[in-house]
Amino acid sequence: MKTKKIWANLGVADLERTTRFYTEIGFKFNGTAKDLTSFTIGDDNFVINFFLNAALKPALKGELADLQKGNEIIFTLGAQSKKEVDSWEQEISRAGGNIISRPEEFGEGYYGFVFSDPDGHKYNVFFMEGI
Repeated sequence: MKTKKIWANLGVADLERTTRFYTEIGFKFNGTAKDLTSFTIGDDNFVINFFLNAALKPALKGELADLQKGNEIIFTLGAQSKKEVDSWEQEISRAGGNIISRPEEFGEGYYGFVFSDPDGHKYNVFFMEGI
């Protein structure tokens, strides 16, 4: 199988809240439609589409995950330095994100924290020395 691109589609309850949150934390706005708001992130412009839950559910051919009980995926956002990790934690907190774990060392050369967006989608922000 040869694919041209991969992107993520996530369900949300409120498009305006989602658009505001991701704009405030620096994701690049990629457009909107009736049932979705879209952003890109990173050097390769990874696309994350946020669909209203009611619009995404039929495409899944099943139930949406209950994000209060757990997550199926955690996205990792690569930081350039420990200082940037600390700065992102403050930025995400100000924007209304839920800081799940404060920035900390994860063994030698690894530093980061975990947060969730207003709908409960989890991310970790990670700095790895030498990479």
